[in-house]
Order: sequence, then structure tokens, then C-alpha cells
Amino acid sequence: MLPRFITRRFSNDLAVDLGTANTLVYVKGKGLAVNEPSVIAVRRNGGSSNKRVLAVGKEAKMMVGRTPGDIEAIRPLRDGVIADFDGAQAMLRHLIRKAHTGRNLIRPRIIVGVPSGITPVERKAVREAAQSAGASKVFLIDQPIAAAIGADLPVTEPVCSMVVDIGGGTTQVAVMSLAGIVYGRSVRGGGNKMDDAIMQYVKQRHNLLIGEQFAESIKTTIGNAVGDEVAEYLQIKGRDLPSGIPRSITIDSNEVREALSEPVRVIVETVKQALEEIPPELSADLIGRGIVLTGGVALLKNLDRLLHRETQVPIRIADDPLCAVALGAGKALDIGDILSQILN
Repeated sequence: MLPRFITRRFSNDLAVDLGTANTLVYVKGKGLAVNEPSVIAVRRNGGSSNKRVLAVGKEAKMMVGRTPGDIEAIRPLRDGVIADFDGAQAMLRHLIRKAHTGRNLIRPRIIVGVPSGITPVERKAVREAAQSAGASKVFLIDQPIAAAIGADLPVTEPVCSMVVDIGGGTTQVAVMSLAGIVYGRSVRGGGNKMDDAIMQYVKQRHNLLIGEQFAESIKTTIGNAVGDEVAEYLQIKGRDLPSGIPRSITIDSNEVREALSEPVRVIVETVKQALEEIPPELSADLIGRGIVLTGGVALLKNLDRLLHRETQVPIRIADDPLCAVALGAGKALDIGDILSQILN
């Protein structure tokens, strides 16, 4: 066994945002090292239950919908929690090694961001997956707290900070004060629900079948939470349902807004319910401090404008909403006094 002073000198602790859509890894003292889609491609060996990992992350995502029968592209997480333990373990192991290049002799300590509303069983699954992937010790941090730290909010002070973290699988609303969550609400659904809604809309309105990657591209290109006075247009390609042959059509941003209306409504109602249920003392703080949006869906055009219109509370988007959880968990590693408070 290596002496403790050697392991401390050469080990780099890691912070991981284990997300439904993307997994990010932060290396203590260095910053964000890995940002990859949460996808793993495996080959079934001879039809048995044994699987061999072929690709992880971006390379694996390119295989979604394009694999032959013996290769499967898997998303190990669903709605913010582990749905395929072996797949999540293999994906974590690959990404941890990628971030921990040149330090394979040292097993890092890892802090993992998890949805605030998951069950003890789901928390145990995350902890075991990280340990199996090579962690010497695993800490868990609620993603809204990590996101708030990543957005430079004063989570350890006796003032109200409110974060709406909208990822691929979950929408989390949290009101924090004194390093704890005073009010928290998590609903299963986020960017992936929006992709599904776009696919269903195009199928029903245009008799065209498109894949999830194309739906995601539509959302990020011309998606909008509020109607445009001047519509944007995008040509999309898919399979014509009546004939079965490839076909292309043009859709506009107002159609996409209509497709997204239900998942956007769920986000708005979740935020409004939180504002109705938090203590009045904290409500007063929000008038001046406002609400911060994090997560990939925070970048949906005009979502901040819609939330402000519906709540009359100032809304701002974090400087780096996609990376806020990983950056916040990483800051907690870099600043020991913050870590000791949030992990008590």
C-alpha cells in the first residue's frame, strides 16, 4: 500500500455530473476534463448475456439508431437515475479513466451529483456504480446545490437562493439557505421529454418518422418557449409513414413551440408551485435575488422570458448552464469548507 502522503500528492479527486443526457467529469485543481453523452455501445457475444464495450460517449451516440443486430447503443440512465447498472458502471469507468489519465495507480475520491428526489435505493446504485468504476471513496451531492455553487450563488449564507435545474431526465426546483435545501421538488422529465414531444408532433402532423438525434437538433436549433413574430424555418428528413420512403419537409419555430407546449407547461407549473409553497420570508428574498436557470434546457429560447411572465420574479440563466452541476461539485472539492458543510 502506498503511504498516505504519496497518495494525497499524486491523486486527483473528481467531481461527476452523472446526467441522463450527458456525463461531465471535473478534476480537482484542473477544471472540466470530460463532457460526453451518457451513451455506451456494446456488442453481444454470441447471443449470450455477456457484452463487450465498443464505444462510450460521442462515438457511441453516433451509433444510436444505426447499429446492426448484435450491437446495442444503451443509455444507462433514465429520468436521472441508473436504469442499466452494468452499462452505467462501464461508462463511468471509461470516463473516469479518461479524466484520470496518467494516474491509474491512485484510486480517486469522487463526488457525484444526483437528483435531489431520488430514493435511497437509487442513491445506493449510484454509489456502488462509482465504486465499481474505480473510486476509493464516493460522496453524493444534490444536483441543485451543486448547480447553485456552479452559478456562484451564496448557498452557505442565510439568504434565499433558488435554482431550477432542467436536464435531460429531470426538472429540479430547489430553494436553498445555510447550505441546505429548504424546499425541493423534482419531476421526472426534461430535455428528453421535449425530444419525444417533437418526434410525436412530426409523426402526427406530417406523417414523418424522425430519430431522437434529429428531434434534439430541432429543439436546439429552432425550439422556442414563446411564439416568434418572425418564424424560423428548418428542413428535416425522415421516413414517410404512408410510403415508407425517405422524405424531407420544412417546419417552422411556431410548430416546434406547439410541440413543446406540454413539457414546457410542466416546467412552468413546477416553478409556480414551488413559489406558492416556500416560506414567506424566503419569498421576499426572491423579489430581489430572482431565480437562476441551469441545465441544458435553460438554453431553450425564451424559456426565461416565459417564466418571468408567469411568475413576475426576475429570471436569469447561469453563465454556463450545461456545466453548472459539474463546476459546482468541482468548486466544492477545491474549497474544503464548502464541501464540509454541504456533505454533513
